[in-house]
Amino acid sequence: MLSIFAAQLFLVLALVVFAIRIARGEAVLRRTPLDGPILAFCVWTLLSASFSRAPLASHEEAKKLLLFALFYLALDTFAREQCRERVLDGALLGGLALSSGALAQYFFLGFDTLDNRPRSFLGHYMTASGLVMAVLVLAAGRVAFHGLPSRKPAWRELRIVAGVLAGVALLTALQAAGLFAVEAERLFVAALAGTGAFIALLRGPWPGRTAGTFLATLVLPLAAGALLISRTRNAWLGALVGLVTLAVMRVPRALWALAGIIAAILVLRPAPVMDRLTLTDASSKDRYYMWQAGIDMIREKPVFGQGPGMILAVYPDYRWPDAPNAMAPHLHDNALQIAAERGLPCLAWWIWWVAAAMGDAYRER
Repeated sequence: MLSIFAAQLFLVLALVVFAIRIARGEAVLRRTPLDGPILAFCVWTLLSASFSRAPLASHEEAKKLLLFALFYLALDTFAREQCRERVLDGALLGGLALSSGALAQYFFLGFDTLDNRPRSFLGHYMTASGLVMAVLVLAAGRVAFHGLPSRKPAWRELRIVAGVLAGVALLTALQAAGLFAVEAERLFVAALAGTGAFIALLRGPWPGRTAGTFLATLVLPLAAGALLISRTRNAWLGALVGLVTLAVMRVPRALWALAGIIAAILVLRPAPVMDRLTLTDASSKDRYYMWQAGIDMIREKPVFGQGPGMILAVYPDYRWPDAPNAMAPHLHDNALQIAAERGLPCLAWWIWWVAAAMGDAYRER
């Protein structure tokens, strides 16, 4: 939730441990409905990289296929309820820091314009808003299925939460004063990463049975506020879909509350929201022309695409004259991006993957 570098480092360490456990017979690779589409997607990505205008660069980009290993690692980890709860606790603890960091940037550090949106501890505001969206839905899910805390939080739980919030406050003060801003942020992230590792290695419950619901109740309003000020429309839509899904699954009457919140926004018309509910701004226009360029890329190379990581390099050749920006690192649309980079067959494998995941989740439900 706070550092892609730390997440990748821990992923490599976890995969090494997972491989050792498989070699010892202590773990197995489970078969799932997603195996076929994942394999097809990976194979076609490598074929696309081979037919790219810059094969070495495209194969370098294709190393991100390693992230699919996270799915199989998660299957092994989440097989145990205690581990599931512990991972969710860690995600909510990171979400607490992520959301409070975004709010602190917005109110105290000048991250309050469309061109300078809060990114919290991450490198880009869209990454931050996407993770805030995920934290919001996770927290809402835990409250919906487990309810509010049944007792007052224990001192140990309060101490951990207070430590995170105090760290964010101190970091904000140092950044406002221009004192050791980068070093302080790195130390804070490293401390939270160490806390996450400590939680993962604990043998007993951490820190108590109601810690998760307490964290979720606290994170829920903070994440909602951070998501609102992010001004990121796709994250708003994702959160809305996630909350509606939770309401349908658990508390259908909550749909009235969601409708009431949306109605209140439309009546009160808060500027940060209404300024983004438009299709005439420069960002929306640029996306229209990006999509047109992406369609042209697909028409020219429908089978293997332009190659992984090649959109930025080839975009000037396909850019429409009226496009506001001369360059585009990606096409702001998952389906178009995959088809333009890796060809229409790879898009079909991706759709198969999504359909298989949703179908399996529906059957489980």
